[in-house]
Amino acid sequence: MSSAHFDVALSIGVAAGQGIATPGNILSLMFVRRGLHFYAYNAYQSIIRGGHIFLTIRVSEANIQTHGDKLDLLLCLNQDTMDRHLHLMGPGTRVLYNSDTIKPDEVAEGVGLCPMPIAELTDKSKNKLIQNTVALGVTTFLLGIEFRVLQEALTEQFQRKGSAVVDENVGMARAGFDHAQANFEPFPKAAPVGPRPQAVWTGNEALAMGGAAAGVKFYCAYPMSPSTGVLHWMAKNARELGIMVRQLEDEIAVANMVIGAAHAGCRAMCATSGGGFALMTEAIGSAAMMEIPCVFITVQRAGPSTGVPTKTEQGDLWQVLGASQGDFERFIVAPTSALDAYNTIPELFNLVDKCQCPGIVITDLLISEGTFSVDPDDINMQPEIDRGELIMKSAKQDGYLRYKNTESGISPRAVPGLEGFVHVVATDEHDEDGVLISDEFTNPHKRRMMVEKRARKFRNVAKLIAPPELEGPADAEVTLIGWGSTYGVIQEAIEQLKAEGVSANHLPIKWIVPLNGDAVVEILSRCQRTIIVENNYSGQFYRYLRSETGLTIGGHIRKYDGEPFMPHHIVEGVKEQLAGMTEPYIPVQEIMV
Repeated sequence: MSSAHFDVALSIGVAAGQGIATPGNILSLMFVRRGLHFYAYNAYQSIIRGGHIFLTIRVSEANIQTHGDKLDLLLCLNQDTMDRHLHLMGPGTRVLYNSDTIKPDEVAEGVGLCPMPIAELTDKSKNKLIQNTVALGVTTFLLGIEFRVLQEALTEQFQRKGSAVVDENVGMARAGFDHAQANFEPFPKAAPVGPRPQAVWTGNEALAMGGAAAGVKFYCAYPMSPSTGVLHWMAKNARELGIMVRQLEDEIAVANMVIGAAHAGCRAMCATSGGGFALMTEAIGSAAMMEIPCVFITVQRAGPSTGVPTKTEQGDLWQVLGASQGDFERFIVAPTSALDAYNTIPELFNLVDKCQCPGIVITDLLISEGTFSVDPDDINMQPEIDRGELIMKSAKQDGYLRYKNTESGISPRAVPGLEGFVHVVATDEHDEDGVLISDEFTNPHKRRMMVEKRARKFRNVAKLIAPPELEGPADAEVTLIGWGSTYGVIQEAIEQLKAEGVSANHLPIKWIVPLNGDAVVEILSRCQRTIIVENNYSGQFYRYLRSETGLTIGGHIRKYDGEPFMPHHIVEGVKEQLAGMTEPYIPVQEIMV
């Protein structure tokens, strides 16, 4: 626990199917309503029952976007958790466990063991999950939180199951709280009350809500972790929001149906992961050829092939950069947090509508399945909506050219069926009126004209997007470069480096295509030493940055074991690079998962 402010990390370990979600949800509710910042990362396996799940929850007075470096409280709900993680606990920490079934090994000096005699406390209840509720009572006491706060959260969690269930859980939690009060020492610093309550959401929920705020009226998907949470939110809220939601047979159907809906004039979106995105790529190219604006979300997991479905990575960048064949215009954007993901979706829809092309959001499990606190006032429920040159009313029209060769490259787009705006739309190369070039003969002049027309849409598009900015002292000794989800962990690592006497700043890259290369070159040319941080093996963003700018970067920190960076991984990597290390720094993951 930080001496400067309240900052506690606790982990709950158990096998799949033994009820880890409920205590996690209750704790998150307690913390955010108390006005504290919250982040949760769930390291789980791709099985329904068995295996090992390790949910890490961090709560702090400061705004946080990572589960941090250390554990203060370990809740062992089975022996496997005790065996795996006890060695991580140091002086001042607490280890909570069911003493009827779990036995600790030797512990480091200063570790507080908190045994719970579950059978005695629950009067030998036959409810196998009741130990979770008892553990919540003990945790509440250890963190210095009043019991009524837990009681309110339990009541809200179980009220749909009836008063008997509520009473049982409140009673068992009270037994745990009283047992802890009689036998254990709480943490020296109690959980404070923040200035105002927070809300809580996952990155997938933020993406879905961003779509709803942007005016999405059609969403479809084939379930594929770690993107399925977007579908779940959309399906749950579709009727109230007037959104048509469909689950289809495969991702090929998903992509084509999204394009069809977008062609009809509504904003349409879908989400998948790498394997599903591979099936969508031909359709994405067709959206570009037909100049139909729509949004595709791909949530990276560790790959290739099925890979590790429940783990995170930044390994699909080149897949997205190479999606479909030929030259075509598209946006690619990598949000840096859940709130940024929410804000990005409306912005991206405005851009694809203006430029009449597909847009791709590339994120990863760390953001999409991470759980974040958020200040409700930071969520813009009514973002600006700009549909571009979209014709939605019938009018007399003399020879409507859907793909008119304009100076900007953007042609007025009519919704199909409007009187006076009959036109042809097809995936073949075409003339200004949509007629296929090859139906006449393959006219090289017309082909060149249409390629250049579409390209002109991106001639000045970088002006529509905020350029990347250097965060931190301009004269820093080290500049850390990251993209997407590495933002939060790099920011925290910079604070740790500062405490160790190393001055560092941060250049986060969000917009991949178009890349504001001039701004990047101008910034990095003034930096003393540069290091790129990536969650992949081959340095995919470095290779892309070098191809676009010609820049050579001084050092590399990479991780590709399926788990996200922790702040100290980056700190240690920076120090190794400063000491003269020439190879990429690959941190060794502690067995915390």
